[in-house]
Amino acid sequence: MLQTWTSAQVRAAEEPLLALGVPLMERAAFALHVRSTAVLRELRGTVAGARVVVLAGPGNNGGDALHAGALLARRGVEVHAVLTGSRVHEEGLAALRRAGGQVLPADGSVDEGAALAAGADLVLDGLLGIGSDGAGLRGTAGDLVRALLDRGRPYVVAVDVPSGLGVDDGRRDGTVLDADLTVAFGALKPGLLLPPGTHAAGRVELVDLGLDLPGAPAVVRLEPGDVADLWPVPTRDEHKYTRGVLGVVAGSRAYPGAAVLTTSAAVRAGVGMVRYLGDVGDVVVAAHPEVVVGHGRVQAWVFGPGVSPDDAGQRRRIGYAFEHVLERGEAAVVDAGALELLPARVGPHAVLTPHAGELARVLVQRGEDVDRAGVEADPLRWARRAHELTGATVLLKGPVTVVAGAHGAAYAQADAPAWLATAGAGDVLAGLLGALLAGSVDAVHEDPTLAAALAATAALVHGRAAHRANPGGPISAQAVADALPGTIAELLGR
Repeated sequence: MLQTWTSAQVRAAEEPLLALGVPLMERAAFALHVRSTAVLRELRGTVAGARVVVLAGPGNNGGDALHAGALLARRGVEVHAVLTGSRVHEEGLAALRRAGGQVLPADGSVDEGAALAAGADLVLDGLLGIGSDGAGLRGTAGDLVRALLDRGRPYVVAVDVPSGLGVDDGRRDGTVLDADLTVAFGALKPGLLLPPGTHAAGRVELVDLGLDLPGAPAVVRLEPGDVADLWPVPTRDEHKYTRGVLGVVAGSRAYPGAAVLTTSAAVRAGVGMVRYLGDVGDVVVAAHPEVVVGHGRVQAWVFGPGVSPDDAGQRRRIGYAFEHVLERGEAAVVDAGALELLPARVGPHAVLTPHAGELARVLVQRGEDVDRAGVEADPLRWARRAHELTGATVLLKGPVTVVAGAHGAAYAQADAPAWLATAGAGDVLAGLLGALLAGSVDAVHEDPTLAAALAATAALVHGRAAHRANPGGPISAQAVADALPGTIAELLGR
C-alpha cells in the first residue's frame, strides 16, 4: 500500500536527524539529480548538452532543486535557475554558480524566465515547499508559471509536491504547475493521492531518507497486492450461511436494472447468499436464479440503488433494514435513495456511498453549508465531516474514490478508467461492497477501521474489473460485474 504523512509529521521526523547533522538536503538533491538524468535519457537519449531550468523559491525545496541543478551542470547539462524572490537558499545557489549554472534573478523579466523554462528539456519545480495550502501560486511565482503555461508546459519534475497544490489535502484553488514526475522525499504527502490535486503529480517516486515517521499515516492507497489480506476467502468447512448472506433492497418497477446490477455484483463477488427484497424479484431471479427472494437472516445489507422518493414500498423496506443495522449490528451499504433516510447516528459498520452532490445533501440536512462544488474541492474534509456527524464510514465516489472511517482512517483510490463513469456502475460497486461486508461483519465490529479498508478494497476491485472488462475502451456496468470473478481470482493469486 501507499502511505502518506502530513507536512507536520514529516517535519517532526526530520528534526532529530537535522539536529544530528544528517545531510538530508544533500541526499534529496542527489536523488533528484539521478531521477532527472534518467528522464533526460528517456527524452533525448543523452544527458550532456541537455537544457534544464530550475524554478527556485525561497524554501528547502528550492534548495533541493538548486543543489540538484549543480550536480546536473557538472554532468554537462546547461542549467539555468530562475529566482522568484529576494529570499533563496544561498548554499544551493552558490553550488549552482560554482558548477557553471546561470542565474536569472528575481528582478529579471517574467517573460524571460518563462521563455527559458518553455525552451528547456526539463524543468525542476522548486517554487514552494511542503507548507503549501492549495491556494495556488501567487506573486512573481504565479506570474511566471502562468506565462510559462501560455507558452506550453515542458517536462516538469516536481520537488516533493507540485507547486501550488495543497500538500495535506490535494486542494488546487489557484495556479498549479502540474508535473510529469514528482520526486517525494522521506514520505509521500496526502496531496499526492487526494483529489482534485492527485492528477497534478504525474508519476510519483519516493526517496527514502530514513525518517522515523510519527503516528499513523494520514491517507492510504491500497495496491493490488493488498487485496488478498482483506478479502474474505472461504475455508473448506464453511457453508453459505457462515460465508455471509447479503440482503438487497434495490430497484423498482421503474428502475429494475438497479436491482439486477446490485445482485449481479454481489453474486459474482462470491457472497454466500443474496436475499432480495423488492417489487422486481421476478426480474432478479430471471437474471440470477441463485438469488433468494424474501425475508430471512442476513449479515449485511445493500439498500438504496434505484429507489425513488415516491417508492413507498421500498422506503418501508429500507426502514426495516435500518432497524436491523441499529439493533442487531448488521452491516450495510447505504446508497442513492437510502441516503435521505439515514438515521441521525449509525456506526462505522454502515458505509455511505454517495457521489459529491449526494454527500452535499447529507451534510446540508445536518446543518452544514456546502454544495457539490465545495465537496469536490475538498473531498476528504467533507467525507470526514459526514463521518463525524453520522458515525458511518463514508465512501465518496468520484474519479478518485475517497474513504473516511473510524479513528481517522482515510483512503484514496484511483484505480478506475474514465470509462467507468457510466450508468449503473455505482450499483455494481454497492453489491460488491455489500458482499465484502457480509463476509467480514464480525471482524468489522472487532475493528471499526476495517470497514474503511473494505470500502477501499471494493473501490480497487471495481476499478480493476472495469479495466479487465474492456481494456482501453468503453464498458457497461454489467460488463464490470461480469469481470468481477476473474478480477478477484487474479488479485487473490498475486
